[in-house]
Amino acid sequence: MPRRREVQKREILPDPKYNDRLVAKFINCLLKQGKKSVAESIMYGAFDIIESRLKESPVELFEKALNNVKPVMEVKSKRVGGATYQVPTEVPPSRRMALAFRWLITNAAERTEKTMKEKLAAELIDAANNRGNAIKKKESVHKMAEANKAFAHYRF
Repeated sequence: MPRRREVQKREILPDPKYNDRLVAKFINCLLKQGKKSVAESIMYGAFDIIESRLKESPVELFEKALNNVKPVMEVKSKRVGGATYQVPTEVPPSRRMALAFRWLITNAAERTEKTMKEKLAAELIDAANNRGNAIKKKESVHKMAEANKAFAHYRF
């Protein structure tokens, strides 16, 4: 983190197939060892599976799943007088998106389907229907923030 000024956000070009910046950002988060073509094939394959199963727009379902997974509150550790408190704080919009992406990808990878395309498609469908492990993760983060509401006055 630079001391002088804030780092400028890079402009992310929309993905070539659906012309959507969110999809492009998710593909970039899906990357492993710089292999973008593999990440794109996984994402587009998952979208094809979603389209064949549900007969609806995969981009709309993806956005719905993202909105369902985004956390509103989280806890951060704050040290006050020798004790560490879990202080509930509101999550900034950019971090909300990053957490939602991360939770969707990690929970998709842990599923039992055969290929990553199938895993990602199933996780996105579950998240859009408010179930699945990514939603459980969001709810556990919210429960933790709710349980520590008493320490909200230590907010930074």
